[in-house]
Amino acid sequence: MTLNLQSLPFAQGLRGYQMSWLRHDISAGLAIAAVGLPSAIAYPAIAGLPPETGLYASITPLVAYALFGPSRQLIVGPDAATMTVLAAAMAAVLAAAPEADRVAVAATMALCVGAFCLLARALHLGIIASFLSRPILIGFFAGISLSIMIGQIKRVTGVPIDADGLISPLVELARKANLIHWPSLLLAAAMFALLQASSALRSPIPGPVIVVVISVLLSLLFDFQGHGIDVVGDVPSALPSLHLPALNGLPFDLILSGSAAIFLVSFGAGIVTARSFGARGGYRVDADGELVGFGAANVAAGLFGTFPVTASDSRTAINANVGGRSQMASIVAAAALVATLLFLSDALRILPVPALGAILVSAAISLIDLSALRQIWRISPIEFVFALFALFGPIGLGVLYGVMIAIGATLLYILRQMMFPREAMLGRIPGRDGFYKLHRSPSARAVPGLAITIVQGSLLFFNSDYVEKRLREIAETLAADTKWFVLDASAIAQIDSTGATMLGDFAADLAKRGIAVGLAELHADARALLGRAGVLASIGPEMIFDDLDDAFRAFEARGSGTSGSPMPS
Repeated sequence: MTLNLQSLPFAQGLRGYQMSWLRHDISAGLAIAAVGLPSAIAYPAIAGLPPETGLYASITPLVAYALFGPSRQLIVGPDAATMTVLAAAMAAVLAAAPEADRVAVAATMALCVGAFCLLARALHLGIIASFLSRPILIGFFAGISLSIMIGQIKRVTGVPIDADGLISPLVELARKANLIHWPSLLLAAAMFALLQASSALRSPIPGPVIVVVISVLLSLLFDFQGHGIDVVGDVPSALPSLHLPALNGLPFDLILSGSAAIFLVSFGAGIVTARSFGARGGYRVDADGELVGFGAANVAAGLFGTFPVTASDSRTAINANVGGRSQMASIVAAAALVATLLFLSDALRILPVPALGAILVSAAISLIDLSALRQIWRISPIEFVFALFALFGPIGLGVLYGVMIAIGATLLYILRQMMFPREAMLGRIPGRDGFYKLHRSPSARAVPGLAITIVQGSLLFFNSDYVEKRLREIAETLAADTKWFVLDASAIAQIDSTGATMLGDFAADLAKRGIAVGLAELHADARALLGRAGVLASIGPEMIFDDLDDAFRAFEARGSGTSGSPMPS
């Protein structure tokens, strides 16, 4: 089997490419490299990885996504939230296998994340991104940002912190205040102020680039390392090599569970970024196609000895703002970072660690979207509560448990919505066709002898008891002359065996009271299941209707009994 290069998304994206676009792609690629360089060096520290892995993660995955990713604008690379989940997953693995190589663990997880992406694509599971809803992601990223900021205490103060959580590390820092290395803290504060000023003034040169250049120059002029300020140290100038990570002795159960968490968070964050820029650019986002692009990027990351990646919002924003027209911008950015790795490694060696801490703190703050949290509170207080669950999960229980809480909160919310479907009684408005909800239309009136109820949700094992309870409560309030009870099933998309049994029992109980139960507007799947369950036979084919108008006409024509005898005049 041969690979048809013309079928690659990169080749398809170049169809109709105009040479006048090349200068835009070159400018965008150089800007992407400039913005990505500081985070490429800083982010690996979150997971205790050497800085060169961040450069590798900004080169080979970028090329892989350019070849296989569907978006012309999206740029992949290191991501703070993904790195924080990776750090927690690696901690669990290294606790079980202390002798394992950190880079090998990270690369193995990148391969697993890529495999999860490709498997999800094969199963058409791009929809799984929807399980991490916008409120959950906003809350989760805010929690991640606080975790990242706490994690920078040692880098900006020089004080080793052993405590976990949000408050305990601050208490420990206060207790060890005499150990603070003030030159490091002052440098970090100055670089952080510079980042905020460049953002406020909308500097044409990205703030992290300014910080890296200035801090390297200051380190060169004033010998920061000689004054006790930590620096990055030696950065290998060699290019990444293609090889499989050493897998011997790794606990694969922890590798797989950690990789699954990374996959969910990275794909969830990546698809949110893709959709945001898709809405801005006026194009649709193919979630299944993005799975292929992310899968290729992570497989490339694993094969070239680096860590999992996802879509980078900052790099994608730079690409869009500068005017990148295609994934040629990614190729240019990768080439620029290769040149940096080959020719500027000496400059990166003296880059002060407190400056990287300032960059990470600034990046973490950008993950906190207070205006979005306020909007969620205004629109849906219950979703705001779930956002808070996702926010405090990573802080109080750790990032991996935070991921589980975020996903669990989403599923709980979905189940909560499905467990309590609404119902309403229907009637007619004199002089009008159709049926109307009695509680919503004051002029609507119930049809004497005919009760019509609509249930707005599926009938499944986890909500059948609730629906049965509500139907029986309605049945207890029916007028004494009620002869037919018709269930409008137009909003019942699914019925399972438990729901079918409930409907059969309900119909049998009402029949003992002389009330015939009918079903209208059944969906095909629901009708087929009720047929196999024997419910339709017990109700009787004459009480199954295509729509409510048919039920109403049958009620008027045949009368109120189950035998179909004429209705008394």
